[in-house]
Amino acid sequence: MSTDEKLNDPWLVAVWPGMGGVSISAGYYLMAKLGMHLLLEFPATEFFDLEHIEVKDGLILTRRLPRSRLFLWNDPQHQHDLIVFIGEAQPPVKGGAFCRTLINQAKAHGVTRVFTFAAMATQMRPKNDSRVFGAAIDRETLSQFKQLDIHLLESGSISGLNGVLLGMAAADGLPGGCLLGEIPHIFSQIPFPKASLAVLEFFTVMAGIEIDLVELRQHADTVERTLEDFLIRMEGAVEGAGVSGGAETEAGESMPRPSSSESQHVEQLFEEARRDRSRAYELKQELDRMGVFSEFEDRFLDLFKEP
Repeated sequence: MSTDEKLNDPWLVAVWPGMGGVSISAGYYLMAKLGMHLLLEFPATEFFDLEHIEVKDGLILTRRLPRSRLFLWNDPQHQHDLIVFIGEAQPPVKGGAFCRTLINQAKAHGVTRVFTFAAMATQMRPKNDSRVFGAAIDRETLSQFKQLDIHLLESGSISGLNGVLLGMAAADGLPGGCLLGEIPHIFSQIPFPKASLAVLEFFTVMAGIEIDLVELRQHADTVERTLEDFLIRMEGAVEGAGVSGGAETEAGESMPRPSSSESQHVEQLFEEARRDRSRAYELKQELDRMGVFSEFEDRFLDLFKEP
């Protein structure tokens, strides 16, 4: 797509992997349910270096670098077009240059507001509602946050590129802010879709976007019950019981391969998602469940290459 093409008051949302999978899950859900298509991709070699290699069955495999892509949705109601940036990883040493490139691309496409999603780890229990905290670049966005009863982030910091990008946006006079979904600190390394749901509920209202959140809500309910039951069992365990700890190594243990029936099911879901992109989130859930999403990620995102 040419940067000369006029978009309608486009907003940018940038997401990366992080605690609880809050940001990246919300980004994928937006992309799938809105049927977005690929806008452009950043050259990986400009920002990433090969940091390790992978070994499978004794063979060293060539590992591709993390990919960084922009996806576009043209709002049929002509309120706000939406550009979602999905980064597979944050550059370890070139974060500032990366954010500058992203901001320049946003400005070239006429982006009028910039948002990032992130996680806020607290002592909440899984069964509690996830609160959404907000930090705004500008007074107008701050006022909108207050109107939506978002909990304001009174003090603290926003780590990583979630914060750096907004700092650069502010320096360039672009409004926007960060929405942080609350997750249980004890489960911060486990995907917590309830926080992604809470963030999207606020964002879609603010942006005037209507999307079907039923699948994400069902997923959030399932994870909530699982984690709450696990926490109750932990609390009821005999105090002082020993917990065995294994040695941690740099070589990762490979996940089991999908069975033949699972592979057929995945192929069926890919075909359904190809015909109807709104089914893509169901496909992603299944790939996550089997622990093989990384193997299918390129193919999954290829579903969104064309309008």
